[in-house]
Amino acid sequence: MTTSPTQAADQTVTSYSVSGMTCGHCVSSVTTEVSKLPGVADVDVDLASGTVTVTSHAPLEEAAVAAAVTEAGYELVPAAEAEPSAGSCCGTCH
Repeated sequence: MTTSPTQAADQTVTSYSVSGMTCGHCVSSVTTEVSKLPGVADVDVDLASGTVTVTSHAPLEEAAVAAAVTEAGYELVPAAEAEPSAGSCCGTCH
């Protein structure tokens, strides 16, 4: 579900796999919701890989990140189960 957090200069960087993202609107939704978590300094979403990389001032609870991703309409998944985005769209880009 996540890669091991790394710490540099009082910040923690953790990557998560997210399923269901298919377009720029999906990226924006996930970025917006995860950015609302206390302590988050930066969110980088890679649509092609379904990876969300979060930089925070302290380690985040995975459950909090999962809840934010769920609020955006997507799902945090184990990396081994993540599939490349293909096929259906969220409907916004039509």
